[in-house]
Amino acid sequence: MSVSIVLLVVMAALYACGVYLLLERSMTRVLFGFLLVGNATNLLILIVAGRPGAAPIYDETSTEAMSDPLPQALILTAIVITFAVSAFLLALIYRSWLLSRADTLSDDADDLAMRAGTASTAGEQTEYSDDVAEDASEFGDDEPETPPAADAEVTR
Repeated sequence: MSVSIVLLVVMAALYACGVYLLLERSMTRVLFGFLLVGNATNLLILIVAGRPGAAPIYDETSTEAMSDPLPQALILTAIVITFAVSAFLLALIYRSWLLSRADTLSDDADDLAMRAGTASTAGEQTEYSDDVAEDASEFGDDEPETPPAADAEVTR
């Protein structure tokens, strides 16, 4: 059983580039990194499958000459999972672009406070909690709108 060295090098390069891109702050680069890691995993399963053989439904050959259908099923499953997660990441990127016109992730104030060792307990307020209270939500004011009265005149 000899594995092509080219497949091993391509798989290693895909994993290396994919992990590098996954560690970036840009959501688009994270998506590309995830796609590279998914393709590298498909190559890994293909390499582990061994030499190609006869179709497993063909009766006249010995069982040693047949190929194992399990790696093929695993690769198809990995393709479907990669597609589904990629669609989810695209939805996240689109939503991030609509809200902030950027696809980069920024540091959260609570994460920065925890990293600095000034994180508060549940009841305390920090210097960052006032900033959060002042920001308006993306949906407008926090108070619900009152519906118009039933007897109010409708203007056209």
